[in-house]
Amino acid sequence: MAEEKILVVDDEALIRKLLQYHLVNNGFRVVTTGNSYRVLELVQVEKPDLIILDILLPGIDGIELCREIRKQNNVPIIFLTSKNDSSDVVLGLGVGGDDYITKPFKPQEMIARVKAHLRRWRLQDTGGSTAVQNRKLKYKGLEVDLPGRSVFVNGRAVNLTVKEFDLLALLARNPNHVFTYRQLLNLIWKYENYDDKRTLLVHINRLRKKIEPDPSKPVYILTMKGVGYKFSGLV
Repeated sequence: MAEEKILVVDDEALIRKLLQYHLVNNGFRVVTTGNSYRVLELVQVEKPDLIILDILLPGIDGIELCREIRKQNNVPIIFLTSKNDSSDVVLGLGVGGDDYITKPFKPQEMIARVKAHLRRWRLQDTGGSTAVQNRKLKYKGLEVDLPGRSVFVNGRAVNLTVKEFDLLALLARNPNHVFTYRQLLNLIWKYENYDDKRTLLVHINRLRKKIEPDPSKPVYILTMKGVGYKFSGLV
């Protein structure tokens, strides 16, 4: 049976009870709260192995909580959202969320997501749950050290600017997820003028020159013509 601890954060008591019931039945230890002001303390004290976090919380919303958690901890975070508005989801992924699921959800789907993220996490984890502080994204020929803000191509350190790293980290954290031009400009540069793509294009080109084996035929950062970019998880 699993021994991992899951922190469930949702202001709806019924959702908390439903998740707790199914998680416990699958062998997980569960801590729940509906109070957004307690979340950061619980993360520090309970040291959960994964967090299920509602986006729409009274007080401090899930986006801001995720942003604060990511300042010190890279524990996997699955967002819960009751909206069909993809901007919430994209924003959540942009500040450090690992996945999302939309309400109403099937409990078995949530359990499958939880197990998948914990399994992926264990593959990266070299020392138990405390090793989340040392999270690295590893792809063939490319390694992105998130807390260290370092990038290595075939074992060689590559010097990226702040925005180049932020852009690569966002894409690499969400392989095969297509980000539109507008979403990337909003998430990385906080631009209000979404029609000006020049800055984004320049950064993508510079990033490709630094990490791609052949920048003219990229294998990591792929262009989705007329839409945006995605990071290939099939490298």
